[in-house]
Amino acid sequence: MRLKYDSGNVISSKVHQIGVLALGSPLENHGSVLPIDTDSKIASYIALNSSIKTGAAFIGIIPAGTEYSYVEHGIHLKKEDIINNQIIPFIKNNKEKLQLEKIVIVNAHGGNNLIQPEIEYIEKKTKTQIIFNNSIIENEDAHASTVELSMGKALGIADINRLDEHKDTILHPEVAMIGLKKARINNKEIDNEAKIVEENGFKIDETHGKYLLDNAIENVIKDIKKLI
Repeated sequence: MRLKYDSGNVISSKVHQIGVLALGSPLENHGSVLPIDTDSKIASYIALNSSIKTGAAFIGIIPAGTEYSYVEHGIHLKKEDIINNQIIPFIKNNKEKLQLEKIVIVNAHGGNNLIQPEIEYIEKKTKTQIIFNNSIIENEDAHASTVELSMGKALGIADINRLDEHKDTILHPEVAMIGLKKARINNKEIDNEAKIVEENGFKIDETHGKYLLDNAIENVIKDIKKLI
């Protein structure tokens, strides 16, 4: 039987060799407005829509995230556990089943930056060419603040009726990581972002949130085209 790789709205029949994999963080506090799996939902949205627009295979999401040891706002796994027990087996399994040769990993959780230096190792273990797309992280500000709130509103996962409660950083110390003392001491960037929110607050801009999501999708599409 000949598989009809040229059928449908695809940018190239070769796109079927490419898988798009989402990587987020499913168990991580995001204040009162955003759900605990915000990063996973954002990563999945970007990955799935990139797949729809190109024809690449959306192969799912890794159901875990890693984090810097000094950031305590959720349940995360060690980098090595995610790489060796989840990412590598997941890619190997889908590569064999779907005849994939290349993967774009769409990351939407800052702690997963710890995985990025290990991409070459993952490539060798899976015999797969991989691009780690971090475009959404590069445009984020403080945790659970303006950018994530705006994207959450655009996605329909934000409960804006709880915004006043979200501003309570004693109740929700993870908002801008204002109350996460260990993180602020160990990471100057986190501390600076927290100070900005302490001084200026945050806002929800749905239009800007949609723009950032669309821009991230276009960045993933560019990576998919590079791999063709």
